[in-house]
Amino acid sequence: MNPDTVIHIGTESLRMVLMLSLPMLLVALVVGVAISLFQAVTQIQEMTLTFVPKIIAVFACMVLVAPWLTNTMVAFTRQLFENIPGLLR
Repeated sequence: MNPDTVIHIGTESLRMVLMLSLPMLLVALVVGVAISLFQAVTQIQEMTLTFVPKIIAVFACMVLVAPWLTNTMVAFTRQLFENIPGLLR
């Protein structure tokens, strides 16, 4: 296995991590901005008000995208396992 192959596998792994975490991060960002806007408008400065809605929204997003996450991870892992014989040459 040459260094180019290792770099390619590492790059694909990082791309996969970013792609799988993107839906939850976007939901947390949108909910965070909405809560911040609500706090600025109403002048309510409660610290726990930001965390609970974000946790609920991220959990709901995770439940909704779980089948896609699972299929994507399984396909990537299957591809890695199928490429093992070619990597050992």
